[in-house]
Amino acid sequence: MIGAWIAALLLVAPVAAEGQVFLASRPNPEFTIGPLFVRATVTSEFSAVTLDVLWSLVIPPTRSGAAIQQDLYLLWPNSVGASAADGPPDAALAAYVAKRGFTPIKEGRLPLFAQSLYRIGEELPPEPVAGGAPFVTIIRLGGPLGLTSPVTYVRIPWTPLLANRTWLMNLRMQVTDIVKRRTATWIEDAFWGPHYAISLTFNDVRPRALFPLYFEHRDRVIRLADDPSQLVLNFRDAEHLKIYDIFPRTAGRRLSETLDSTEEISLFLDRSEGISPQVLTVQFGYFRGLRSWAPVLIPIVFFALGNLAMPLFMMIARRAGAQLASRVQFGPGDAARRTGVIFSRDTLARIVPGTTRYEEVLRLGGGAPEEHEQLATPDRRTVVYRGRLVVPQRQRRFGWLATVSRWSVEQHEVEITLERDVVTDVQARVRRSPLTPPATS
Repeated sequence: MIGAWIAALLLVAPVAAEGQVFLASRPNPEFTIGPLFVRATVTSEFSAVTLDVLWSLVIPPTRSGAAIQQDLYLLWPNSVGASAADGPPDAALAAYVAKRGFTPIKEGRLPLFAQSLYRIGEELPPEPVAGGAPFVTIIRLGGPLGLTSPVTYVRIPWTPLLANRTWLMNLRMQVTDIVKRRTATWIEDAFWGPHYAISLTFNDVRPRALFPLYFEHRDRVIRLADDPSQLVLNFRDAEHLKIYDIFPRTAGRRLSETLDSTEEISLFLDRSEGISPQVLTVQFGYFRGLRSWAPVLIPIVFFALGNLAMPLFMMIARRAGAQLASRVQFGPGDAARRTGVIFSRDTLARIVPGTTRYEEVLRLGGGAPEEHEQLATPDRRTVVYRGRLVVPQRQRRFGWLATVSRWSVEQHEVEITLERDVVTDVQARVRRSPLTPPATS
């Protein structure tokens, strides 16, 4: 029997990563697998991901290919897509898993190719293996944990090219559930587009439908050879691709040497890790249309909105400030708003008709008052002082802070009549009226 671990595919999610296992027809295989490449090709459509498993067998020099001739069996952790080769399903394969309590839900054949390492391209394209590789997708309905996720059991028929070191076998399948969308806010989706995650794993057999089959045939497991083996993710349409994160940090990233507009991310498998899972995880997204201009358009939009919103904001701020000023007063108890010149009663009492002179009036009132003269009486003049006083009517006081119920305004006017620069008459008038709000008056 042949057994070997090969690379696994799974998406990053809050569940265990999945893996796949090669088995064979006889226990304790004498050979290893190497090199091994698990390569997923991702496009911006996400409808399905093409996955290729490429490998070769390393046979000891003391053994021949004919001596180890046998079929290989692959345990795959997912349901495979519709890409299939010609030929009827393998009834024996379905009967084998049914005897072990599994329920087949899909049967068919997967394409299987042999690729020459030295003659490629138009000279010698991949050689298809007739009949492909029969598969059956199964689930388990019973058990203490209920329904399991689907896994696929694949039989890889023996071909002499498996023992030829100058050829790589290629098992191709379409998988639809390997790319998962990451949870994000609507702002992230609107400006930067949806984010996705994809993972390839190696050496993980924890899926509940996969583990029983592995555990029954664990004596068939083949170890990796010393040949370099890799997990590879190819992202097409690299011009519209954004890579957000790669794990582990030791993974390599470069443009593909053979594929146009393709970003390649790869991780070498360490055979010394044994049964420990090895994971390659990439978080990414594709952007098109207006999202391609997002780094330029977003600052422009915010700049335009800022200029348009500033006048509105200032108007709202002024109105809010006026409302606050009309309801709250900060200052001492006699705080009022004065404009112009207002004479107190004591000051008015110091202006005595027949005694007070013009110079003293200017000293007491200050400023530059209005003056009225008539040509018919050049020795007679009238000096007018006007002032305005806005007074709050307070309700509650907390130190210098007080609430205001209403405001009143007092208009003060004083007319002083002089003849030959001596005061002959003084008239003082005060008009009071309500005012709302004071900040706009």
